[in-house]
Amino acid sequence: MFNVTKKSIQWGEETLTLETGKVARQADGSVIATLGETSVMANVTYARQQKPGQDFFPLTVHYQEKYYAAGKVPGGFFKREARPTEKETLTARLIDRPIRPLFVPGFKNEVLVMCTVLSHDLVNDPDMVAMIAASAALTISGAPFMGPIAGCRVGYEDGDYILNPTIDDMQDLRLNPEQRLDLVVAGTKDAVMMVESEAYELSEEEMLGAVKFAHDQIQPVIDLIIDLAEDAAKEPFDFQPDDYSDLSAAVKAAGEDEMRAAFAIADKQERTAAVAAARETIKGKLTEEQLEDKNLGSAMKGLEASILRGDVVKTGKRIDGRRTDEIRDIVAETGILPRTHGSALFTRGETQGLVVTTLGTGDDEQFIDALHGNFKSNFLLHYNFPPYSVGEVGRVGPPGRREVGHGKLAWRALQAVLPAATDFPYTIRLVSEITESNGSSSMASVCGGSLSMMDAGVPLKSAVAGVAMGLILEDDGSYAILSDILGDEDHLGDMDFKVAGTEAGITSLQMDIKVAGITPEIMEKALAQAKEGRIHILGEMNKALSGAADFSVHAPRIETMQIPTDKIREVIGSGGKVIREIVEVSGAKVDINDEGIIKIASANGDAIKKAYDMIYSIVAEPEEGAVYTGTVVKIVDFGAFVNFFGKRDGLVHVSQIENRRLNHPSDVLKEGQEVKVKLLGFDDRGKVRLSMKVVDQETGEEITAEKKEPAEG
Repeated sequence: MFNVTKKSIQWGEETLTLETGKVARQADGSVIATLGETSVMANVTYARQQKPGQDFFPLTVHYQEKYYAAGKVPGGFFKREARPTEKETLTARLIDRPIRPLFVPGFKNEVLVMCTVLSHDLVNDPDMVAMIAASAALTISGAPFMGPIAGCRVGYEDGDYILNPTIDDMQDLRLNPEQRLDLVVAGTKDAVMMVESEAYELSEEEMLGAVKFAHDQIQPVIDLIIDLAEDAAKEPFDFQPDDYSDLSAAVKAAGEDEMRAAFAIADKQERTAAVAAARETIKGKLTEEQLEDKNLGSAMKGLEASILRGDVVKTGKRIDGRRTDEIRDIVAETGILPRTHGSALFTRGETQGLVVTTLGTGDDEQFIDALHGNFKSNFLLHYNFPPYSVGEVGRVGPPGRREVGHGKLAWRALQAVLPAATDFPYTIRLVSEITESNGSSSMASVCGGSLSMMDAGVPLKSAVAGVAMGLILEDDGSYAILSDILGDEDHLGDMDFKVAGTEAGITSLQMDIKVAGITPEIMEKALAQAKEGRIHILGEMNKALSGAADFSVHAPRIETMQIPTDKIREVIGSGGKVIREIVEVSGAKVDINDEGIIKIASANGDAIKKAYDMIYSIVAEPEEGAVYTGTVVKIVDFGAFVNFFGKRDGLVHVSQIENRRLNHPSDVLKEGQEVKVKLLGFDDRGKVRLSMKVVDQETGEEITAEKKEPAEG
């Protein structure tokens, strides 16, 4: 009944297995990939006909994590997997980016790739397993896919690169100073296609070494997929791209001069209008048959690309007149919003981001229900890209894949410089509102986010800047690397290469390549040029920071204290009674964790001090030999009980009240009276022994033997 094909290799510490032929046999390609005990099923289907009027490639990639894979029941009211989580969205993008450029040019039939996590061993992250499964399913499906690709994750510890580090190793790198890198690389046999990373100030050489290491490590996986395809691949789909060279020649003849003049305009809005007018001029000179040709859009794009690309490589001049390594003018401003905790407006050419920082308490941390466990995050970054930022009218809805991806890239770039939670116990939320866009708005979010947090008084280790690089690679091998690319250069170029970091090193690297000819030398030069751009941008950002920003008066103050874990129960009290009383009496918010770290938050410093003192009185132990101020709470025949340390009482024996014999303690004391006492120690039963007579009741100073002699003489 089943025609099963199964292939395995030893890959790093685990066995990688690819299997097809048993499940989802009606899909064009179906592969279950297993690494350790993590299994992902990838299913591929594609349409045999192109939709009429389709002028783009409709590839859709879905990645789904099923909670049953880890033996869990989903949270929420419905107890069912609902909208994609951030991890699912980011992983779908991670798979989409390297496979999209590898379909045969001109193929515009609908393609659906669905990756489903079936089993998760909580050690091996399913995202790389899903990428491998998707590549294998595409390779055997018969679709015109010029793969296969493979992907892996790389860590960096003690100068050594680590293949496929465990989930625990990659969890919250900010708290793990030994582990400095979380890098994902995807590529073909000959070329790297995609890079995504979170790094902790690595040098350009270290990052390039990690990319090369990853490309070497994926070679056995590519061989495994080819081995599977030799036994299980379907007949290739008979697809021949249309030959529209005659139409391209007609388009070029009809309006090359007008299009070239349009691209010479530096202002984006004017250039866009001129390009649209040039397109209309071209259409006006074409025949009815040429206008109805489905390849007209591709022919137009080809003309635009040849003008933009050819001129840059030949002359070194770009469409806005800049040199290839020149950064657009930058204006950075901070503190522009009066009531926010921190704000910055970062403008680079025609790209602008308004980034706002809000500081919250432990109650504001984001609770993340992940497949491998639940955890909290105290650093949030949300990126918004409204239609008006590019002068368009459009539908406004919840964040799409692009917004989630750009926000995560900026998050990765900034979190490397955040202070430790013990030093700065706040939840930090950044919101980047992109108000103008022509070029990398994610890198504007990085620059604006760094400035905004500094404006809020967040003690960052250093400022972070980001720059987007581009590449134009011609057929003859000539190329140009472009710093701070425009939107048109991104759209018509061969590489989108975003680098963010400090003066000391790289904190995030993202690369997408549209051609399979990027050499290590080109990458090395791009990284070096990006470093020059980053240092320049950091210099411009420094002009906006006159010094350490004052902490916003509108932000809550938080003080932390560490108590012994065996005292946690006493602070909380039965049913939370004690901690509720502390909150009600002091007016501060109090949060305590299992390690005994207490965060006390309030905009009122007096409220924080009151709560701190109340907690201290519960958890602290009185010190033998110390002098305390107390209150007489009860008088008995043999002495007086004094409340001297929080709720702790001790006995001042009648013989320890004064340096003379008393008939009764009430001769000199009354209930409610404030007295100074010294803690003499504890008796055999643990009872507290106090003394008044050895303490000067006026000054609170201890009376020494030298002070006593004149009184006795």
